[in-house]
Parts: sequence; structure tokens; C-alpha cells
Amino acid sequence: MKITSLSRPMESRRFQRVSEILDSFGNDPVKLIAILQSVQNEYRYLPEPVLSHIATSLNMSRARVFGVATFYDHFSLQPKGKYVIKICDGAPCHVNRSQSLLDLIERRFKLNDKKPITDDMLFTLERVPCLSACGLAPVVVINDRVHGQMDTAKLGVVLDKILEAEQGKVE
Repeated sequence: MKITSLSRPMESRRFQRVSEILDSFGNDPVKLIAILQSVQNEYRYLPEPVLSHIATSLNMSRARVFGVATFYDHFSLQPKGKYVIKICDGAPCHVNRSQSLLDLIERRFKLNDKKPITDDMLFTLERVPCLSACGLAPVVVINDRVHGQMDTAKLGVVLDKILEAEQGKVE
């Protein structure tokens, strides 16, 4: 699509926050990973139209930008909830009943492998093969906070506190 003078302002408004992020990195293609990290922090994932906008703005091919975005596990092309709950299912965690933690979250929030995100976009559940904290098995990571030696009662308390905090923001 050729960007005309009429569509340029509309496109600029549509991607205003992305443009601000690009500007903060000097529109430097060398800083693509940092740009993608900042954009993902803003949106909680990397929407396809945003990646195309980044490619155009940095004068890079879409394939190159998408290649970087899909190469690193840190990036997601799918929406994620505000709280990403990662439950380790490696051998030490599995032996220490990580499955019961998965079951609790799946029941409580009506999630499963095909529906890993709550309808309100508050929680995303991810089963991961290892969180590199075997001595704390079973381990749950919520966003960047590690919760070791978890059981269903402890996890229930952590989730209750998150929900209480979120309800306090609404009222």
C-alpha cells in the first residue's frame, strides 16, 4: 500500500505510541530487539500490524522484523493477560505435584491448552518445561516474581491477593 498524504496522519495516530517508542530509540534498526521489547511491554504482545509499521518505519523488510519477533521465546505474537502465570512442569516440579497447581488455575479461571487466557485479559496460563529453579520445586512464576515450594493453598492465596488488588483499582 502506498502511503498518501491523507493516510499518513491517520496511520501516525493509529501507531502513535509505537512511533514514540521508535523515536526514543532514534529509529535505529540496530536497536530492533530493544524496540520490540518496549512495544511488547506496552501491548503485552506484538500485534502483526504493529510489526509491519515497525518494519516500514525502520526501512527493514517485514520478514526481518517478523523473523526476530518469532526467533526469541521472549516475544509473543499472541495477546497475553496482565498476569502471565508460568507453571514449571519439569521433572522436579512434576514429581512435587505441579499438576495440581495447573489444575487449580484451569478450574478457577476456566482455562485450558486451547484457551490459555481469561476473557477479561487478566490472566494467561503457560505450562513451561523448566524455570531453572529446581531447588524450589514446584515453582510458579507470575510475571517476573518467582514463587517457590508452592502448593494449591499457597497459590490460592497469591491469586486472591492479585484479584483483591485488581478489584481495588476498579472501585
